[in-house]
Amino acid sequence: MKLSQLILTLAVSISGMAFAADNHGHDAKPMHGGAVAEAKDVEYEFVATADKLQLYMRDHGKPVAVAGMTAKVTLLSGSDKQDIQLQAGDGKLESSGSFKVPAGTKAVIAVSKAGKSVASVRFILK
Repeated sequence: MKLSQLILTLAVSISGMAFAADNHGHDAKPMHGGAVAEAKDVEYEFVATADKLQLYMRDHGKPVAVAGMTAKVTLLSGSDKQDIQLQAGDGKLESSGSFKVPAGTKAVIAVSKAGKSVASVRFILK
């Protein structure tokens, strides 16, 4: 193999890896003012306020049906830890109560459907 063919082959394979690592135009933007993350090709938007937690899900821009789904949220803020269950609501998983969610709070959310794990998503609140 000639040196030029070897260089061309390496250049093509490296550019292919760079394309595969790209997000392919999936710029997840919040639609409800929350933090957005993606897992298993589903966009999760977590909206956290002092009295309400909400988790919205979209698959290729379309809302995911939440019937039969639940989620366990673990909020970590400094040395404080809260575990909260989210239940299916109107197009989202949600819970009401009193929550500590200052900027920098980390949220780990385990989403389940019919008792089976669907995804685990992590957020850092701003």
